[in-house]
Amino acid sequence: MTTLALLPDPATPLARESAAQAFADILDARVSEEAIAAFLIALAERGETSVEIAEAARALRARLVPVAAPAGAIDVCGTGGDGHHTLNVSTAVALVVAACGVPVAKHGNRAASSKAGAADTLEAIGLDMAVAGATAEGSLADLGIAFLFAANHHPAMARITPIRRRIGRRTIFNLMGPLANPAHVTHQLIGIARPDYAGLYAEALAQLGTGGAAVISGEEGLDELSTAGPSIAVSIGSTNLPPRITPEDAGLPRHPLAAIRGGDPAYNAAALRRLLDGEAGAYRDAVLLNAAAALVVAGHSPHLTAGATAAAAAIDDGRAAALLDRWIAYR
Repeated sequence: MTTLALLPDPATPLARESAAQAFADILDARVSEEAIAAFLIALAERGETSVEIAEAARALRARLVPVAAPAGAIDVCGTGGDGHHTLNVSTAVALVVAACGVPVAKHGNRAASSKAGAADTLEAIGLDMAVAGATAEGSLADLGIAFLFAANHHPAMARITPIRRRIGRRTIFNLMGPLANPAHVTHQLIGIARPDYAGLYAEALAQLGTGGAAVISGEEGLDELSTAGPSIAVSIGSTNLPPRITPEDAGLPRHPLAAIRGGDPAYNAAALRRLLDGEAGAYRDAVLLNAAAALVVAGHSPHLTAGATAAAAAIDDGRAAALLDRWIAYR
């Protein structure tokens, strides 16, 4: 009979070596499910450290199914779980940024706590998820965009997912998505739903060797830059975004958060199509603000105003809509 490994006591912060071994044991099924659940709950109640977050991500990265990406590729995604049920901002941002000429390896999943995740909305707009997964490396090279469906790239999470469901609360694995991109991108714009965690999360990202990135959070607990008020941004590496960002910094107006409230996948997909067809309003401005930040992180634009102008041009001249159509047709 195989002896199961023992996890360290999570009552106090773990040293790097202990954290690395613990998450290796968890992901390689060397620990009982009951021990995993107790460990994750205790970490969450104590509050994870940047070292623990980084080592969990490092362990997940070591076990993923990789995808080759062009130089300078970026990911734009959030941790989710902000409870605001907005339209799919980062999904639209991925299309707009890619239309500006920056390759985007969009890591995402189906909805967990929202009504429509990135995969759900893209599927509703016509992207075949099976085809997009099988052709991700090719579409990233040929079109400059790919959707990296998390379930296809993280087999080690298959055992963890049901444990997380049984726990029924946030754990360290809620933070892993943006830190374990299968394309190993070194530039990222990451939204986190907890402003108080942004600095800690940025420390973890820095430990993982990012080239240039920013962790952003709307002050109302939004996992993206907000057009309803100020947001915070913590820059890492070569990135130098302002630490406090308002819509006015990109030359954009403010909108109440309710103006970008989303619905089911069909509703969000229709809104995304209208956005790409040039519809003005709160959704467009939210996308422009976040695309502007992504373009600054990618080194494409020198500041937020220039980024918003470039993003608006990619929508208004039809490049973003045309890219979506080519992506849907890509085989």
